[in-house]
Amino acid sequence: MPSLNVSFTDEELEGVRAAAAADGKSLKQYLHDLGVREMHRKRFVAGAGVWADRLRAEFDEAFPDEVPPVGGGRAAVA
Repeated sequence: MPSLNVSFTDEELEGVRAAAAADGKSLKQYLHDLGVREMHRKRFVAGAGVWADRLRAEFDEAFPDEVPPVGGGRAAVA
């Protein structure tokens, strides 16, 4: 199984060890889970963007007052 060596400053390593301990995990398991969690988060965000783009026209039609102005700025609140 592939592995990875990661360098930390003493202060960084102390913080990471504390975070792992707070999660009740070994340092190895904590860092593994952190990387996998970030990978899943990015996939979720990308999927949510696709979902939002697919439904944008339907939402804009159902809620015409919520359509942002052309140019991406925020609409003025009355």
